[in-house]
Order: sequence, then C-alpha cells, then structure tokens
Amino acid sequence: MTNFDYDLFVIGAGSGGLAASKRAAALGAKVAIAEGDLVGGTCVIRGCVPKKLMVYASHFSHFSQEASGYGWEIPAGKLDWNKLRDAIQSEVSRLNKLHISFLEKSNVELISGFAKFVDAHTVAVGDRQFTAERILIAVGGEASKPDLAGMEHAITSKEMFLMPKFPQRFAVIGGGYIGTEFAGIMRGLGADVTQIIRDRYVLRGFDHDVRINVQESMVNHGIKFHTCINSDSLTISKNASKDESELTISFKDGDGNLQQINADTVLAATGRQPNLSPLSLDKANIEVVKGAIAVKEDSSTNQPHIYAIGDCTNRVNLTPVAIAEGRAFAETVYGHTPRFISHNNIPSAVFSQPEAATVGLSEEKARELYGDRIKVYKTKFRPMFYSLAGGDTKTMMKLIVVGEEERVLGLQMVGKDAAEIIQGMSLVVTMGGCKKDLDNTMAMHPTAAEEFMTMR
Repeated sequence: MTNFDYDLFVIGAGSGGLAASKRAAALGAKVAIAEGDLVGGTCVIRGCVPKKLMVYASHFSHFSQEASGYGWEIPAGKLDWNKLRDAIQSEVSRLNKLHISFLEKSNVELISGFAKFVDAHTVAVGDRQFTAERILIAVGGEASKPDLAGMEHAITSKEMFLMPKFPQRFAVIGGGYIGTEFAGIMRGLGADVTQIIRDRYVLRGFDHDVRINVQESMVNHGIKFHTCINSDSLTISKNASKDESELTISFKDGDGNLQQINADTVLAATGRQPNLSPLSLDKANIEVVKGAIAVKEDSSTNQPHIYAIGDCTNRVNLTPVAIAEGRAFAETVYGHTPRFISHNNIPSAVFSQPEAATVGLSEEKARELYGDRIKVYKTKFRPMFYSLAGGDTKTMMKLIVVGEEERVLGLQMVGKDAAEIIQGMSLVVTMGGCKKDLDNTMAMHPTAAEEFMTMR
C-alpha cells in the first residue's frame, strides 16, 4: 500500500500525542489524531493539572492560623466542595477546548473516538477506517486496583475530582506519590485521613531521607498511618445504614494482628498500568513486554513504522518526558534530525504536604554505584516563615557528590517550594557541575534555596 490517508496517525491526544502531532504537522506531514475522551490526556483531565489545583485549595485551611502570628485576625473558612469541584471541571473544560484549538491551528485533524488496529497500517475509529504510513501510539496509562475482595467499593484517582460529596473520613490504600499527594490534599481540605501502606515509609524508591521527612510531616499534620501491612489480607466491605454507606477496611498489620478502620471514601492508589486493552495490538503484531509496549531508543516498536511514546511504554511516566519523546519522534522522522531523549537525571516532584523534589541519584543508589567515594551534605531547618506563623514543619535539603572534585550526583529536598527550587537546581546535575560551582555562586538571602550554596 502506497496511497495512505495520512502520513501519520496518532492514537491518543494526551501530552505526548499532542506534542508529536503538532510538531509533525509543522514539519509538513499530513496528520490525524484520535481521542475518545477530552483532549489533553491524563495530565489535563484527571492528573497533574486538576490535582495541583486541589493542592492549592488545600493550603487555604492553614492561612487563618498562620496569619495570626503576623498580626492578622482572619476567621477560619469553610470548604464548599461542590464549588471547588465544579470550578476545577470548568478549568479542565477550558483546557480541553484550548488544546482542540491548538490542533486546528496546526492543521491536525481531530477524530473523536477510540482507535484500534485493524492491521499494521490501518486503524478503526467506530465504523470508520483510516490508513497511515506511520502510526504513533500515545495512549498513556490508567489507574489500576489490586485484585482484592471489596475493591469495587474503592475509587481511583480518576474519580477523585468528581466526588458528589466531600468525605469526612478518607482512607488511602498505597504509599506512592498519588496516594501521598491525595492524603495531604484531603487532610488540608478538612477530612480525617488514614493512609495504609505496605512499607514502613511512603514513596518507595525515593531517597530514604525524603521518605522519612515527608511522612513525619504528614503525621504532624494529623494524617494517621498503618504501615507494614499484609496487603494480601486487605478487604473492603460496605455497611449500609439509614444515614450513610460506611466502608470498613480490614487488614493484618506487620505482627499479624487484624485491624479495621471505617471510612466514607476509600482511594485505591496502588499503581497505574499502560492503557493497552482497547488497541487490538495483536492485529498489528506489536510486541508487548511486561504489560508495556516495547520500544527502541527512537521510540519505534518491532514494527518499524509504528512508534509508541509516554506512559504506554512504561519508561519514565512523567508528562514532560512524554512531550519530549513526542517532539523527538517528529523531529527525527519528519525533520530528518535524529534526536533521542535521555531518561537519566530527570527531575521529579511529589506535591505532598510538604512538597518533595529530587533530581539525579538518591543516596542509596549513589552508594550502590560509587561506594565510599560519595559524600553527603545535608541540612534540616525550620523555615523563616514559621518563626512567626508557628508550626513545626521542617525543610530538609541534601546534596550528594562523588570524588575529589565533588561532582554533584543528586539533590533532594523536602519543604515549601521544593519543586520550584529543584527545577532550577537540576541544571547543576545535567551539566555535570561540582560542589565548588555551587560554593562560587552568590547566595540570595534570605531564601531557603541559598542553603544549597552554603552547605558545609
């Protein structure tokens, strides 16, 4: 087949698919993109954007108390959940329309509906079929629930933004970044929050000091924890009454003792998986390994004209990574300028309360790779803001270096504005900078970020 309907057909209008389609069209390709949901993907519709808006909302509960230390007498407010929920959905709708307009301006045809393969060059959307010289899969991932009794009573992150009623008692199952973020959000919005995790600390895979400091601060903010639980023993049951439908979560703790807690809403935040089931990948003989589409460095699959980017490949599941992979694909294939994305030293943030952010290696990974050659600089302090506002929230900063030249391997931070600070500091790691470069940088005083310049 040589006469195709499109040069490129993109399946999925999330961050990666949008970036790839617009860049390919700008480089002269005839492009179509199929999406069966709102345009924008997980990040815009039910992920980072609405979640960050909820993080902002959750901060207001502290303002009246903190303002008092600065001489302001502000009465405590009351959350209107319906107003917050609907305002967030209005913003999601606005962004959806904005992304559609960007596609129109880029001459990318939007086809509404879920696409699936018919063969290696043909996809079907509803009862219509389209052929393309190249196909890009950018369908992202979806929240998954563990296969345990009663999980049908739990919601996932997808439903968090659409709850019809604000739960006064909220339970989170899972200690990853999604569960940890929503635990902080719901506590800030006024719920009684319990988090149930398999490990002793949240955020498995992060630097140990980050994990400890985040969890300690969460406890200080009133979040209750059940740690080291036997996850296979966990069940959820529904206790219907005249006034409400109460959920009971039962599980065995690390000592084998049965524990039970009651909640109005339970969030299952135990992981995400590539959203592959609707695609009929077998029709195109596309290789899947451990539930993800297998790709090469240039994002091509085992079918050289079919590519995949973003969370459906399960490389690094972050929005900026999907965008970068999408643009690199378009520039390589249609711009004839080969470009490959490095998945090393990618900064990441957890919008917990307090925030955590990291770039480069954790101390544990650095020791595994470099042994005793590494050196760790660390500080922990009470931010200046709380000297009058009160509260015992601490900021932790950590710098990991190696060798006599003290090349910076990683930076870790827990505290206010951690994400903003680490975003800027990540340049030191990606450029191969050394501690002397930080020492020679004039600090900006009084700021929290200056601690990275003055660590001893």
